[in-house]
Amino acid sequence: MNDVAEKRGWLARLKAGLGRTSSRLTEGIAHALRARKLDEAALAEIEEALIGADLGPAAAARLADGLRQARFEGDTAEQKAREKLANDIAAILKPVAHPLTIRRDAKPHVVLIVGVNGSGKTTTIGKLAKHWHDEGLAVMLAAGDTFRAAGVSQLQIWGERTGCSVIARPTGADAAGLAFDALTQAKASGADVLIVDTAGRLHNRADLMAELQKIIRVLKKVDPAAPHSCLLVLDATTGQNAHAQVEIFRSMTDVTGLIVTKLDGTARGGVVVALAERFGLPVHAIGVGESADDLRPFEAEAFAKSLLGLAA
Repeated sequence: MNDVAEKRGWLARLKAGLGRTSSRLTEGIAHALRARKLDEAALAEIEEALIGADLGPAAAARLADGLRQARFEGDTAEQKAREKLANDIAAILKPVAHPLTIRRDAKPHVVLIVGVNGSGKTTTIGKLAKHWHDEGLAVMLAAGDTFRAAGVSQLQIWGERTGCSVIARPTGADAAGLAFDALTQAKASGADVLIVDTAGRLHNRADLMAELQKIIRVLKKVDPAAPHSCLLVLDATTGQNAHAQVEIFRSMTDVTGLIVTKLDGTARGGVVVALAERFGLPVHAIGVGESADDLRPFEAEAFAKSLLGLAA
């Protein structure tokens, strides 16, 4: 598949994946503008629709105010309102849309993956591994979710699929010790990237969060700069609960960026906008499906247009 066709395929999947969110938004906008006039009542209804799609009160108020200045009326009011919203949402998202760049001089660039149970961490690791392996990088995986045998097995399957070696230990083994061994081996083998999986953290479990900090301390014993990236994987279906997860993980670790998964299974895709507005953390990638090709670098304009049901 050539690059143009591949790009079109991804944009089509993105638009389809955000279909539930965009349907909620566009129906709300259409209902608000049924009189074809953008008055205060219509603006309030649109703001409510934006909040309903989990864009958050702050972003919703800001976007509604932008429409207030525009004052669209007539037969084209709905289309113009959607285009204006897409442009303003893209402006909020552009500062955080940063693909993750691997430091070629790190040898290896250590990527620590964190998040709560069920956010899609292990699957995300497999997709990232395939992407970087396909780019010609030597990738090693560390199965640091030692609490869950299924998690280790899942990562080993991804390792076989992608041709990446996997460092694993028996269930219940010390995760920090595994991370230490993995980084030592990755350095010795000349790996370009080491991706470290971790157990799903319930952010109210102090012991698990303390173990996460221990993993980071141990990695720094091998390489003071490690981890070079600490990525928080968020499940979009959790909506506004994602805010609490960002707050807790940022207080415990140096989260350097976000990956948002499962956007195809929710009407809450607007949470990406809310997170950008509130935290300003880089959003490196988003996921709209199960296959490896369904995790792609985050693009502000394509996301914003898809959110409003417009052609990207």
